[in-house]
Formats: sequence, C-alpha cells, structure tokens
Amino acid sequence: MQETTFYFQNLDIYQLGKSLAMETYKFTKSFPYEEKFCLINQMNRSAISIPSNIAEGVSRKGKKDKIHFLNIAFASLMELVCQAEISNELGYLSREELCDFTHKAKNFVVKLHNYITYLER
Repeated sequence: MQETTFYFQNLDIYQLGKSLAMETYKFTKSFPYEEKFCLINQMNRSAISIPSNIAEGVSRKGKKDKIHFLNIAFASLMELVCQAEISNELGYLSREELCDFTHKAKNFVVKLHNYITYLER
C-alpha cells in the first residue's frame, strides 16, 4: 500500500522543523520533574508549533496567509532558542547540545527565509 503524502510533508523546512521538535522532546525528557508544567511544557509547545504552522501555512491558498503562518513558525523557533539558552544556563542542556541545536536552528532559519522570499516573488 502506497503512503499518501501532502505537499507540506515534502518540504525541507517542514522536515527540519519536525526534526527540531523531535529533538526538543528528547531534551526535555531528561529535565527535572519540577519543570514539567513550566519549561518542559513551554519548550514542547514552542517546538510543536514550528512544523504545525508550516503545515497550516503552506496549505493556505493566499500568499499573504502562507507567509503569515511561516512567520509564526519563525517566531516559535526564536522562542524555543531562548528557552534552550535558559535550559543551558540552568544546567539542563550541555553547552555542546545548545551549540548543536542553535546550529540546526540557524540552518532552518536560512531555508525558511529562502522559502518566504520565493513566495513573495
């Protein structure tokens, strides 16, 4: 049986966004229990917002709507980067983990910006 895919599932930005979300969920599993309803919840919500808004955005008909949701995905990533830095400062993420995550986030931002520029033409 052939698996059905939607347009957004074939986009690099969606795959990268989903990868960042999966990595965030893996990170937060090791955070202290007292962060369950604070930092863990906030990071996971920010992370899942990235691919979710890409999926919703590229599925919209109008260019303005598409770009709006892609900008929300970008903002969610910035929120997540901030939370990762705080996690590092609290000792929940190592410096190496933070640097690796930040590198992936920067790569994502470049590709997202390029896609938005493509849509704006």
